[in-house]
Amino acid sequence: MVSEFMLQQTPVSRVLPAHAAWLARWPLPAALADASPADAVRQWDRLGYPRRAIRLHASAQLIVSRHGGQVPASLDELRALPGVGSYTAAAIASFAFGRRHAVLDTNVRRVLARLMTGEGLPPKTPTAAEVRLAETLLPKDGRQAAQWSVGVMELGALICTAARPRCADCPLAGQCAWIRLGCPPATAHHGQAAYHGSDRHCRGQLLAVLRAAAGGVPADTLAAAWNDSAQRARALAALVSDGLVVRRDDGSIALPGDDPSAARSAGG
Repeated sequence: MVSEFMLQQTPVSRVLPAHAAWLARWPLPAALADASPADAVRQWDRLGYPRRAIRLHASAQLIVSRHGGQVPASLDELRALPGVGSYTAAAIASFAFGRRHAVLDTNVRRVLARLMTGEGLPPKTPTAAEVRLAETLLPKDGRQAAQWSVGVMELGALICTAARPRCADCPLAGQCAWIRLGCPPATAHHGQAAYHGSDRHCRGQLLAVLRAAAGGVPADTLAAAWNDSAQRARALAALVSDGLVVRRDDGSIALPGDDPSAARSAGG
């Protein structure tokens, strides 16, 4: 479950050390649930999209209160946890518990789009037709279905890549509808806006200040982290809305669950 949260929109190379450090600190849901949300955000560090840390912490608390400290195996129970969508629920149920579910990450969707329908890239978001198609291709046995999903993911990551697919090395080239059609260019666009100077960049800089602070900082301290006051205010409001930051009655800004006395001790 931790790996699936971390791998959302983050490369494996960045996740590996973060995953090991997280599990060394909190090997079980109960250990994470006993920590504060601020601890989770600090441990998440610069992995990106830090709302995942807040949601993983909230999920750990629900796992303890509702499921006796054990990650549930059913899709419905997994989907009821914060931050667990259709893909993450299917991945946990399949890879951790051997349940037979279609696990449609970007790589799997691209392989199946080319192989079965001849499209260079799949639609931006998964469709019901994609799920039905993937389910018809799964082996009947749950553990074999999980291995099949991992195999297709690796095929997409290493061979059937988005930009420069290595069709000559693909074991499915003889069955591929996209190759039969002459590898037509993709019409879908999956690009992401530049990070530098964006609101995401600003949010990251503000969070870096708060992660380094003990117990929070005065609001004007954040001004040094980002020069554009309007963008800074917008980013801060978004962080508050997302539950990543709290505004205290005294006007200070802190990570959720941070102890205000820590700031006084540090200042003294």
